[in-house]
Amino acid sequence: MVKEGSIRVIIADDHARVRGQIRAALEAGGCEVCGEGATADEAIALALEHRPDVVLLDINMPGSGIHAASQISRDLPATFIVMLTQSKEDDDLFDSLRAGASGYLLKSTDPATLADALRGVLAGEAAMSAGLVSRILQEFRGPNRRHVKRSSAAAKLSAREWEVMEMLGQGATTDQVAKRLFVSPTTVRVHVSSVLRKLAVTDRQAAFHLLRDA
Repeated sequence: MVKEGSIRVIIADDHARVRGQIRAALEAGGCEVCGEGATADEAIALALEHRPDVVLLDINMPGSGIHAASQISRDLPATFIVMLTQSKEDDDLFDSLRAGASGYLLKSTDPATLADALRGVLAGEAAMSAGLVSRILQEFRGPNRRHVKRSSAAAKLSAREWEVMEMLGQGATTDQVAKRLFVSPTTVRVHVSSVLRKLAVTDRQAAFHLLRDA
């Protein structure tokens, strides 16, 4: 039975077993899980249908959790977004925050603490480990050379989009990029589509031309 005033949550992860574990932990903590999805598109559709308090997203599910975060943040600004992922990569962390996420939790997090972490998000706290907070502070204390871009075109891209285009520009295939970044080929294509849209070009070669001297 759902408690009055409980947090309403959407879970999106492409592994059914993981979703089941998360659901059990959240419901034990007094949350109401009002939908589960396995792709970014499903997460977006469920969020629009149910308008939950929080959407809990895996990053590396088909369609990209970061893409879902961006769409949901834009369409449902009152809904909080928390990433729950295995990725400890700085690029994924910063890209998630840029997309509108209010928290970034690792899947190694004790499931029993998830409900309280989401309550903290609703109260204005950041759901994030101390180690990740430290990375954010380091990022903003001074110039980070990894993210310095020399052209206006390159400055439009996220760190991960830049990385994808660099690999493709060096001759790697979509599948090879996916394997190197531990993501799906679909996620790579989502990043490329985002780059083409940001640069207002219609194909990869035109994007490479703009970025060649970046």
